[in-house]
Amino acid sequence: MITGLDHIALAVTDLNAAVAGYTALLGREANWIGGDGGARHAWFQLGNMALDVIAPDGDGPFGGVIARHIEAHGEGIWAMAFSVADAEAAHALVTRRGIGAVKPHSTRSTHHDGRKRYWTNFALDVADTGGLNILLVGPARDGSTWPLSAPVGDEAAATPLLDHVVVHTANPDRAVAVYGGRLGLDLRLDRSNPDWGVRQLFFRAGSAVVEMGASLKTPVSDAPDRFGGLAWRVTDADAARARIAAAGFDVSEVRAGRKPGTKVFTVRSGVPAAPALMIQQNAETADR
Repeated sequence: MITGLDHIALAVTDLNAAVAGYTALLGREANWIGGDGGARHAWFQLGNMALDVIAPDGDGPFGGVIARHIEAHGEGIWAMAFSVADAEAAHALVTRRGIGAVKPHSTRSTHHDGRKRYWTNFALDVADTGGLNILLVGPARDGSTWPLSAPVGDEAAATPLLDHVVVHTANPDRAVAVYGGRLGLDLRLDRSNPDWGVRQLFFRAGSAVVEMGASLKTPVSDAPDRFGGLAWRVTDADAARARIAAAGFDVSEVRAGRKPGTKVFTVRSGVPAAPALMIQQNAETADR
């Protein structure tokens, strides 16, 4: 049913500032800025997903949804959207598996130059997803694919992919039931590490991963899940760090990651809406 991670949607108050921040962080330009329904949004298309940055703009139902989310939770991740080949078939399957969902419907985005894009999507009932906004998204109505966002400067220092999105859960068994059982994502790893005080579940969605983290120090509860940060893939951690630091972000030094063979660094401030970890996979091989 699910073929990959379609996009992560961020709710922000100042779209222009957020676009500038993510252009600097990712080293890529937004390739679509427009909107409808009382909201403006900017789309950054990477190789395995997109970042959709959304801000309220005038009157309209969707803008009201984003404004209320910001009022209640502040800026941050509003929704996680997965790709499906057929929205109608996906709707039939998830509802048969016990997840409530609105009917699939057409969504439109109007670019500032007047161009329009249409796709079909639907939202799942947060009462059945552990409390998170989750969307299932079908292909564009005209069958086209979004072009990749152009790099700003050196492609080797730009961010090509999302590595994983982090979700904090108070109930890991509920997460297994929702993401593995009802949504059908591949649970690639379930591990507990007493030294870190966390149980981690890794669900693959295409070439991206949803990482669920549960504290081993607090009892399991029915509290809602919470979005954490985003971990971005970089080709060369040292080059990416130099570029991001030069753009004025507060970044850590490059260090060995917890996963063997990786290099990572943290963007500690200056990132609109979500914390960021930058990760280079297969770093040992690349350094040889």
